[in-house]
Amino acid sequence: MTTIPIEPSRPRAGVGTPDRKRSSALLWLLARRVHFMAGLLVAPFLAVLALTGLAYAFTPQINDVLYGDKLYVEAQTGSPRPLSEQVEAALAVHPDAHVTSVIPAEDPDRTAQVVLGGIEGLKQTGSPFSSESLTVYVDPYTGGVNGELVTVDNRPPAQVWLRELHGNLHLGDLGRLYSEFVASWLPFIVLGGLVLWLSKRARGRSLRTVLVPSFTAKGRARNRSWHGVLGLWLAVGLLGISITGLTWSNYAGGRVDAAITALNGKTPSLSMPEVTAVDSAEPISFDRAVEVARSEGLQGELTLVPPHAPEGPFTVKESSDGLPIRKTSVVIDPYTEQVTARQDWEDYPLMAKLTSIGVDAHSGTLFGLANQLALALLALGSLALLGLGYRMWWQRRPTRPTRSGRSSPAPVWRNLSVPMLVVVLLAAGALGWAMPVFGVTLVAFVALDGTVNTLRRRRARVSTA
Repeated sequence: MTTIPIEPSRPRAGVGTPDRKRSSALLWLLARRVHFMAGLLVAPFLAVLALTGLAYAFTPQINDVLYGDKLYVEAQTGSPRPLSEQVEAALAVHPDAHVTSVIPAEDPDRTAQVVLGGIEGLKQTGSPFSSESLTVYVDPYTGGVNGELVTVDNRPPAQVWLRELHGNLHLGDLGRLYSEFVASWLPFIVLGGLVLWLSKRARGRSLRTVLVPSFTAKGRARNRSWHGVLGLWLAVGLLGISITGLTWSNYAGGRVDAAITALNGKTPSLSMPEVTAVDSAEPISFDRAVEVARSEGLQGELTLVPPHAPEGPFTVKESSDGLPIRKTSVVIDPYTEQVTARQDWEDYPLMAKLTSIGVDAHSGTLFGLANQLALALLALGSLALLGLGYRMWWQRRPTRPTRSGRSSPAPVWRNLSVPMLVVVLLAAGALGWAMPVFGVTLVAFVALDGTVNTLRRRRARVSTA
């Protein structure tokens, strides 16, 4: 492995000691090495995530285009029919099915969604995020059925397909490794880039040079200016999208769940008090359940889950996306109409709130169209960053034979002092445990890097012999 000599300089007034300067120089070289090598290898996968994420962010609009005839009513004539009649209309099409949930039409131009289970041919996995249901779309004004779709967690087919494409390329758990690979490495690439770019400020560059790209520079200097400034402005978004993405991953996500559970930060479970069935009493209707929920202060879109047994309760929860965040759920005794349990957003622990907000922001539903546009800018900016990075790498390549033939930064491990090397190894070990995909690929990168540099040294010795 090639050694990069770093000459210790004499301390000057206001500058610092040689050891501090040496540590800063080593940090810069280490950041440069990580930013370049990891960025070069992660970039293709990041490009795929950016493109698929860009498409997924606009699934509400895609759903409207593809399924508008089912999601919207043709004309608003008169008053909506009782919700119970709308549910009966859906069951009339599938008499052998049972109702798993109902989402009444909140907007005047929308259809009601009656989600049915017990239909042959639907895939059931036990998880609401992968089990299929049949959603029947009913016109609230006519009681007619506009159509039906196989859905997963109330997501229409196109949204389900795009979600799988973004998360695992339709390759299941094996495919999820690619997204976890990117999410694990992205913070280090971003932080390494920030160290490199902000060090320009420490070397006497103006603040404007750091924050605004150059319009007069030429060649590689121009690309470096645009790459650095763009990376600086996108850094917070890239870090946020990486951290929230890790919460969904297979391995790092498991570590996150374990940590949140240990800190009592999981989303609380809504208690379900026992219901005493009354032989002579009829369970409350869907319409009455909505009235009780509204009287309890529930607003926006509601999702109703009816009892699936005589001893079961009626559950109603707020399910609107966006701000203000509404997560209130109530449990209703279907015979007495009494609210026997309630859970509000204020009951969520801080970690559960942050996780929920992060997931909504990542998927583009936290603050509506502005959230979607922010994700679009982040995705397009990331693609521009990748293009500029590869362009600089191409411009840096040797155009004629040199002793090293190197187009990438030289390794720096041999320049690290023993204490610093121990710190780096301990930090890498801890991060590798927290993010197993990062740990495995880091070992692979180091082994590959060492092999390549060993071959280069041997080739250099042969050429000079």
